[in-house]
Amino acid sequence: MIGAQDFSLTPDQLMIQESAAQFLDDRSASAMVRAAMESASGFDASLWTAMSQDLGWTGTHIPEAYGGLDLSFVELTLLLEQMGRRLACSPFFATVVMGATTLMMAADHETKARLLPQIASGELTATVGFGARGVDWDPASVTAVAEPVEGGYRLSGGFRHVPDGSTAALLLLVARLHGEIALFSVNANADGLTAREHANLDRTRRIAHVTLDGVVVDSTSLICRGTSLNDALARVRAMAGIALASEQLGAAQQCLDMTLAYAAERVQFGRPINSFQAVKHRCAEMMVKIEATRSAIYGAARFVTTTPDTASLLLEAACAKTFASEALFFCAQEAIQLHGGVGFTWEYDPHLYFKRAQASSQWFGSPGTLREEVAISLLDAARPVSCQ
Repeated sequence: MIGAQDFSLTPDQLMIQESAAQFLDDRSASAMVRAAMESASGFDASLWTAMSQDLGWTGTHIPEAYGGLDLSFVELTLLLEQMGRRLACSPFFATVVMGATTLMMAADHETKARLLPQIASGELTATVGFGARGVDWDPASVTAVAEPVEGGYRLSGGFRHVPDGSTAALLLLVARLHGEIALFSVNANADGLTAREHANLDRTRRIAHVTLDGVVVDSTSLICRGTSLNDALARVRAMAGIALASEQLGAAQQCLDMTLAYAAERVQFGRPINSFQAVKHRCAEMMVKIEATRSAIYGAARFVTTTPDTASLLLEAACAKTFASEALFFCAQEAIQLHGGVGFTWEYDPHLYFKRAQASSQWFGSPGTLREEVAISLLDAARPVSCQ
């Protein structure tokens, strides 16, 4: 676990954070988010073009050799924090956080050179299907099967809750090949592949059930297999958990910001409600949870680039994701309460953040699951070694 560190942002990182906040304030305001979430694709195509082609955000942590900006994971989390603050509807998380990171961790040079530049430029949208149960990496949940055929493989099976699964052009899917796990790249238009969108709670992020019915892919579609893939996907899970926590942090901050703004305007008993001590206490508790979460996430994000130890990174990710999930749930709940009678109405935004809080808390491990994983890991480390 990481000890005392300075989590202060550099001037360049502050500039990235501030410019992202300004851009999304203009291009992902509440009315735009509501229009995007009701559209057929679930995202704003013009926003995606601006983010990927004009600003280059899709290449943030991709190495320069593959067309990216070669920045650290910290810069990526700063962008995601601002996207979460504005509930930006885009394929960014599925494509860049999940798709690009999986390729970076698991693919060989040839595959990276073929696919990562397309992601970095925004030309290619992608997503990852880990297994049958949901959005998490657990080898036990892999039920899809790959069978060798002449010139390639035949894939069969299903994947639940695939982010942007119905709109992504490339799907990275995990299946069992000769008893071991293997990762395949599958084009969305492949014969036998169907993606049915779920009617999920959080309409700002679409998910789909992907089914493979004898999908035939060529031999180059096999990206990685065996123990090395298991290790790579474990690291992807940790990085994606930290990235999602960053989004949750931004959403929690926005819950506090819009609550403070409303409390300054709402008058009750002849005075603004932000003058009441009870309201101040509740807002202060929101701020404390947000700042504790921010420290956990900034520390974990730096840990990504400083340690090759996946087991330690998983612990940091579990802590950051647990803090963030609980902070966002608390802040969204308080935002609804402190908005009073209008807090739960469609016209006001707190309900959108509450839905994001509910849905995102289950991705890459719920707080209860993550606490159990941390406890098991620490107990195993503390167990004395038997001398035989």
